[in-house]
Amino acid sequence: MKKSFVAAAVASLLSVGLAAPSFAETPPNMLVIANRIDDIKTFDPAESFEFAGADVSRNVYEKLVNFDPLNLDAGYRPQLAESWQISEDGKTITFTMAQGHVFASGNPVTAKDAEFSLRRAVQLNKTPSFILTQFGFTPENVEQTIVATDANTLVLTLDQPYALSFVLNCLTATIGGIVDMETAMANAADGDMGSDWLRTNTAGSGPYKVVAWKPSESVLMDLNPNYAGAKPAMERVIVQHIQESATQRLQLERGDIDVARNLSPEDVAGLADVDDVKIVDELRGRLMYFSANQKNKMLSDPKVFEALKLATDYEGMAGSFLKGQYTVHQAFLPLTFLGALEENPFSYDIAAAKAALAESSYPDCGPIKISVRDAQERLDIAQSLQNTWGQIGCEVELIVGTGAQTLDRYRAREHDIYLGAWGPDYPDPNTNAGTFAVNPDNSDEAGATGFLAWRNAWDIPEMSKKTLAAVVENDTDARREMYLDLQREHQKVSPFGMMFQQIEQNGMGASVENFVAGGATTAVSYWVITK
Repeated sequence: MKKSFVAAAVASLLSVGLAAPSFAETPPNMLVIANRIDDIKTFDPAESFEFAGADVSRNVYEKLVNFDPLNLDAGYRPQLAESWQISEDGKTITFTMAQGHVFASGNPVTAKDAEFSLRRAVQLNKTPSFILTQFGFTPENVEQTIVATDANTLVLTLDQPYALSFVLNCLTATIGGIVDMETAMANAADGDMGSDWLRTNTAGSGPYKVVAWKPSESVLMDLNPNYAGAKPAMERVIVQHIQESATQRLQLERGDIDVARNLSPEDVAGLADVDDVKIVDELRGRLMYFSANQKNKMLSDPKVFEALKLATDYEGMAGSFLKGQYTVHQAFLPLTFLGALEENPFSYDIAAAKAALAESSYPDCGPIKISVRDAQERLDIAQSLQNTWGQIGCEVELIVGTGAQTLDRYRAREHDIYLGAWGPDYPDPNTNAGTFAVNPDNSDEAGATGFLAWRNAWDIPEMSKKTLAAVVENDTDARREMYLDLQREHQKVSPFGMMFQQIEQNGMGASVENFVAGGATTAVSYWVITK
């Protein structure tokens, strides 16, 4: 590829704002990424619960324990906590903080910051708070159950014994990010513990800090000068919101960007013979599914939903516009997770779908609105569903919106059918079982938006009990069988149509090394990338 502008010129253009004219070379110390980031709602780790937001958070906030991006299979490793001990009764975990970690502000990281961060996540009670409250932490008891006994020691007291690995895996989630208490409280307003300020600013000790964000346009991150680890080769990271695959491909070919993260199969194939470009495949934990709001009487009829699942062309989609990027997977646990079910009981069968619909209370079907994000692969899936469901008599309308708009509608339980994706928050089977198969309180007032069963108004007290029993099972083989049984039952009775697991195909310059999207367990890691 032709390369013309020098790094200094590019840096000069970017220094005055995020928008810059096209250029034909990115500087060696700067990473420019094209990605869909219109789902970012906040950078606050206590509230952030979207894919693009998790990418930013992983690079800005350190956690008590975290994953080595170059050795994800090794599981969690010490980060802000250098060690931990568990009590004999299995209910108390004592963390000893590592020394030398410093926030971007210059403040040292202490156990008090960890205490503050975990407490505020529970007290704010935002969407991801269930990741912590499932251990018995509540706004009323956190002052007794999450305690920094001194600057170097943090003590967590759980409501019952859990497998230690389960607890620590949860602390690797975005909500486990440790916030600079002094900075957050200096920007607090009306008792929000800095929440409003942290939506658009960051206060972490990770490799980077956010210096500018334009919603649905771009995020700019620069090095945290106080980062305790080795200095990253990429001193500046720019993530540009580019919706169209064709535009991402063009910019990658021209050298305007280093990485394109949303390429269609056609554009991936078109890059096969392009010099200085490579495609890196990575099996992710993200699942694509559709789900039915059980407040809709027609969609709460089991036979109607069975008909919709039978009228879905899984293999046809996976073999055409999703080719190479999704594999058919019809269970709520991603492949590679403990207890992942590989059985795919549903296949495209219009005759069987019509028969199931005839047995329902709605043999003529009725109008269905599919809420879908304005992203090409999701629109393609939605259009396929519109076509094949139409063949059994359903009149399907697509309600298209931004990531934020569709999520807001979903979390408010205002959808008919939601078409979307779900990725694990931590590498334990409960991360998906606890949201697809648990509903703690089906009332509207509960506002349990972190639970997909709740978002779909699916009241499942018995399945919830089974799922929660699997959390405390210490025998690994027995626990695996519990999850296999849960998924088989879920496939039969749930209002979820599980369809695909993602294979992320990232296009990048040939010189880019160590680009790790996060596998099935975590988010992207910019600090290990070189080029």
